[in-house]
Amino acid sequence: MKTLFKLALAGLFLASTAAFAQDAGPGTVKKDSYRFVIIPKVVHPWFDKVNNGAYAAAKAIEAQTGSTVKIEYSAPQQADVVQQNQILETSIATHPDGIAIDLLDPSGNRAPLEEAVAQGIPVTIFDSVPPEGMDLTSIGNDFCEQASIAARRLVELLGEEGGEVAIMMGVPTAPNHAIRAECHKKVFAEHPQIKVVATGIDNDDIETAQKQAAAIMQANPNLKGWVACDAAGPIGIGQAIKEADKVGKVQLVGLDDLSQMIQLIKDGVADSSSSTKPEMQGYWSVMTMWQKATGAETPKYIDTGISFLTKDNVK
Repeated sequence: MKTLFKLALAGLFLASTAAFAQDAGPGTVKKDSYRFVIIPKVVHPWFDKVNNGAYAAAKAIEAQTGSTVKIEYSAPQQADVVQQNQILETSIATHPDGIAIDLLDPSGNRAPLEEAVAQGIPVTIFDSVPPEGMDLTSIGNDFCEQASIAARRLVELLGEEGGEVAIMMGVPTAPNHAIRAECHKKVFAEHPQIKVVATGIDNDDIETAQKQAAAIMQANPNLKGWVACDAAGPIGIGQAIKEADKVGKVQLVGLDDLSQMIQLIKDGVADSSSSTKPEMQGYWSVMTMWQKATGAETPKYIDTGISFLTKDNVK
């Protein structure tokens, strides 16, 4: 009888230990493989940097856990919310371990995002702002401060004389682009010697930005300076400034750290650039998706910071 009692106790202990191992607390769920989807706004070199960061995070997870991590990068050919939602819906249907997306339009993207959450797919927002009321982790930087840094720099360059300036927007519905545009305007409004005479829309496309900038400078021959709200904008503006033979006559303070932007600074076409850190955004997007997949909670917001690039430090 004693032997049977001891065996029963041992069995109960093993059963309780196994149950504890299966639910040992947040962050303890482990899989042999993970598949994460990255959905940017559009095909763009800036998002290539995000993807590089995502792969770096995948390698780190593999090295530390032994699990395999697959990154699926799927970009719309144009900055179009319908195209982006189609990619998002297709991704949801495959039920990945996480989706990271840079929203083109929080309202327009809301329905498929809610579907992803309803299906239990971890969702992280990067370089954007989540739809109102949705409890999603977002990764980026202070978009208003980034724009303000650039606008204040342009004001400084133009001095007391000031002059006419223009703003190049990216995608008007994209939260980060819209926030930057408003904060550019707020800074300029504080300086009566500065007058905003035009706003271009390039939809995050370099060629479109170049054409818009050329047309705006032709229509405003007294234009003294430019700021931008997206990574494509200042590259297109810089090309337009060179073509119009206005290097040194029209000041450009850019955005982000693409190689073309850095070259414009080195060549003296642009004075400087207020830059995000796209590799870090990709890295932490994957890290937060992985954390959610393990059952761990993630921060509401991760700020990857801002870099200010000038001719003195781009080397």
